[in-house]
Amino acid sequence: MNKPLDPFMLQPTEAFADYLKNTVLPSDARSDAAALASGARVGVSRAHESAHLHVAGEAAYIDDLPELAGTLHAALGLSPVARGRITALSLERIRSLPGVVAVLSAADIPGPNDCGSIVHDDPILADGEVRYLGQPVFAVIATTRDAARRAAARAQDVIQIDAQPPVLTPQDAHAKEQYVLPPMHLTRRTREGGAGAAIAAAPRTLRGTFDVGGQEQFYLEGQISYAIPKENDGMLVHCSTQHPSEMQLLVAHALRRHAHHVQVECRRMGGGFGGKESQSGLFACVAAVAADQLKRPVKLRVDRDDDFLITGRRHCFHYDYEAGFDDDGRILGTEITLVSRAGHSADLSGPVMTRALCHVDNAYWLPDVALHGYSGKTNTQSNTAFRGFGGPQGAIVIEYILDSIARDLGRDPLDVRRVNFYGKGERNVTPYGQTVEDNVIHELTAQLEASSDYRARREALATFNAQSPVLKRGLAMTPVKFGISFNVQHLNQAGALVHVYSDGSILVNHGGTEMGQGLNTKVAQVVAHELGVSFERVRVTATDTQKVANTSATAASTGSDLNGKAAQDAARQIRERLAVLAARQHGGNAAGVRFGNDEVQVNGTVVPFRDLVLQAYHARVQLWSDGFYATPGLHWNRDTLQGRPFYYFAYGAAVSEVVVDTLTGEWKLLRADVLHDAGRSLNPAVDIGQVEGAFIQGMGWLTMEELVWHPKTGLLTTHAPSTYKIPTANDCPPVFNVRLYDGENVEDSIHRSKAVGEPPLLLPFSVFFAIRDAVSAVGGHRVSPPLQAPATSEAILNAINAVQAAAG
Repeated sequence: MNKPLDPFMLQPTEAFADYLKNTVLPSDARSDAAALASGARVGVSRAHESAHLHVAGEAAYIDDLPELAGTLHAALGLSPVARGRITALSLERIRSLPGVVAVLSAADIPGPNDCGSIVHDDPILADGEVRYLGQPVFAVIATTRDAARRAAARAQDVIQIDAQPPVLTPQDAHAKEQYVLPPMHLTRRTREGGAGAAIAAAPRTLRGTFDVGGQEQFYLEGQISYAIPKENDGMLVHCSTQHPSEMQLLVAHALRRHAHHVQVECRRMGGGFGGKESQSGLFACVAAVAADQLKRPVKLRVDRDDDFLITGRRHCFHYDYEAGFDDDGRILGTEITLVSRAGHSADLSGPVMTRALCHVDNAYWLPDVALHGYSGKTNTQSNTAFRGFGGPQGAIVIEYILDSIARDLGRDPLDVRRVNFYGKGERNVTPYGQTVEDNVIHELTAQLEASSDYRARREALATFNAQSPVLKRGLAMTPVKFGISFNVQHLNQAGALVHVYSDGSILVNHGGTEMGQGLNTKVAQVVAHELGVSFERVRVTATDTQKVANTSATAASTGSDLNGKAAQDAARQIRERLAVLAARQHGGNAAGVRFGNDEVQVNGTVVPFRDLVLQAYHARVQLWSDGFYATPGLHWNRDTLQGRPFYYFAYGAAVSEVVVDTLTGEWKLLRADVLHDAGRSLNPAVDIGQVEGAFIQGMGWLTMEELVWHPKTGLLTTHAPSTYKIPTANDCPPVFNVRLYDGENVEDSIHRSKAVGEPPLLLPFSVFFAIRDAVSAVGGHRVSPPLQAPATSEAILNAINAVQAAAG
């Protein structure tokens, strides 16, 4: 009797090897194919597990889910004033409008009116006071989305507010000593008097200010939650969120229920970038409260304008800095004050500032340093996580200082950066007390300097600029050192479930969320590798709080590290059980059993994986397992800002060349060369895609994405694509060389890989400083340009005018 065909079986290894011999493939593809033939499922390039669904339009997002009968739609009535006391709220006028079923205010929330993620200072709906223009005051529930939106748009007709002058900038908040959290101070002293004494004794000093703007996440799928009442006080919430467990707790608190009453599910997001880590909570709570009161499903999907007006984004920062240095450009002491625009509530501003302070050093040894962090309380949206989580805002200020030092000395900025690099064995302890044990920045930058022809291009630029009075070219090379782990120790944990079915197919569930970054793809690769099966055998299901409990946010670039390790742990337990069974049936030792290419080799016998699984089922061997992982070796004192907050560091460097029109301020990126450290990459194709995307996104933050609030009303005037510009394909450089550095993680991360979500966002610092280099050429590199970020055409023209005036 013939055995049924196993649909997951690959070609026989011998046939695949023959195919490789007779087929011309790119070197990377040949390497991947050879690895697959040998049984490897990690370290090879694979398409995103949902790529075929994305391109066919079949990937289901929350708004694509079939709406249940009786579904209602919610919209939010927003404050038309940035700051003031609510004196009257005439909601009966809204309730009488066509299609309106109910209107909810803060008084209708059964539990605490709060969705703050750390500090409980963030109301779901405004109660008594309004803190920013766009703050939700009431929720309209109607039979259609259009009816709900039309009714909510009447907010200014029904809300009466005693308006007060708003505080809008971080500088104003700092001047008023108005903060959402107590100030933070990170210092290191290697001499008596610390940074102040080191600066005073230095041969040269530099002081100045710098500003970097915020950035809208601009995820393609906006904020959305769909709440469905269940039996016995249960509530199912389909939520586009990076943190299902936090949404579960927030909804439970708002309903005054236990966590076990609430189920939050998320199959995928259409982008997150940090904007759906904590700030999806307001929308989940409103939808759930409405669904609970009306006993009908309620969907809340905000449009792009309201999303801009309600939610926060990357923190803008203002810096005051002073540095002392020697004639080689080596920093001897520095003192920096960092002031962020936190917005009206704390949200994640504390951890963001902590990470900013811990990344001011970037790749450099700073012997005497005094850093002061202030989270300014302003009457604006409450700013939150964004890819990098404060790290980019911390690192860019030291790059600005070093670039200015180089121009003061008349030296190449790369040479000044290099003399300040962390050492190996000495000069290798961060200001927060962590020893840098995996430093590859010297080797990595040397490779990139050579492969990008940096020195020859620097000479060519000087010749070009000497002959071109209007168009000026600029070149810059900047490094990256980025710490990986949550600063809060207990968040560095993850769980996973792996089920092997009797037909040999495998189902995986883990606590991470998929937002397009390829997390599910990598986790499936890890499980396939551990069990020695084809990738197609493994299916990853929606993140669900009823499957893996108490999960951490998919953030801080830890998604693959944590969830990959947890899934590996679960798969390994199953593999070990199967190995024991195989040895018992065929002889030999369980330790000698090998899994690979959908086969199991035991004592000279080859057993198809599916057959062994079926035998295990008949032998009553457990074919499912849970897995758990907690990152080892971390400790952190949040009061002293000392410890080991990061498991390891990811490194990288980029060289960018731009041309600037000095008459209009227009500019273009001509070429970018990137070398990034992903350790032993789990999936090089996915990782290179992440590096490319992060580079362009970071370039947008530093050059074109400008947030503007009306100075009197507090209205965010750039609240739509018509007024807020993000990069497009046309902004990508015509020459874009991206490579992964050949090395492995010194720590026992998942297959010695490194995180690649956030660190590459710092690579386009090179674009900003290349623009600054071009502006500097206007004055013959005798004046340090006061260029601010974002370096829009207006900002570039202002810097050019300042350089021309200073150069005479």
